[in-house]
Amino acid sequence: MFDNLGLIVSRLSEGLSTTVIAAVGGIALTVVLSLVAGLGMLSPVAVLRGISRTYVEFFRGTSEIVQLFWIFFALPALTGFQIVPLAAAILVLALNHGAYGGEIVRGAVQSVPRAQYEGALALSLSSRDRMLRVILPQALVEMLPPFNNLFIQLLKSTSLLSLVVVTEITFIANSLRAALPVSEQLTVYAVLLLMYLVLSLLITAGMRWLERRAAARLGRTRATPRINSRLHKEQAA
Repeated sequence: MFDNLGLIVSRLSEGLSTTVIAAVGGIALTVVLSLVAGLGMLSPVAVLRGISRTYVEFFRGTSEIVQLFWIFFALPALTGFQIVPLAAAILVLALNHGAYGGEIVRGAVQSVPRAQYEGALALSLSSRDRMLRVILPQALVEMLPPFNNLFIQLLKSTSLLSLVVVTEITFIANSLRAALPVSEQLTVYAVLLLMYLVLSLLITAGMRWLERRAAARLGRTRATPRINSRLHKEQAA
């Protein structure tokens, strides 16, 4: 069963960098889109709220696989512009998970106590300073735990890239499976599972570090899940 373990690990490692690039690129763009969409849904401007809500509902309500096929296959046919497979993959990952992240940002900002807004107004801070110096630092602590889950989900979604022939670890695993005897195929997917697990643990470790740093800057010993606590109270009522 483990006769070709060294070969399997070596081959899968060839696609590891592509998986990491797709995940990191997707996470970076997801953060940007989440902030834009989340704050857009809270904007006093009706047009911005409408655009942000439309984006969130569209990408949350449609299949990620269909989105990937549209951007990689249908969009070039319609526009004549061929997008690089990895770039298309990162874009789809970010657009899809950014829609979910937008709701995380919106909920976190709304969870900041009203007294904080009133205190910022009493200090005559501009709307920009109120958001950047008072509201967002507190909301960030609430965003990080759900963003941890979102980023792990994004990492697992990189396996869909094999459908557009991006040579990440799932694509290579499927290629290896076809070339190895049945007794070795379980080993291929066991190693693949462990690779995803290790990457997920690295994301969690990084996010837990950010949680501690963000909470410490606010004088907290740890992040207080204010959003979840509010939901529990509402359910209990």
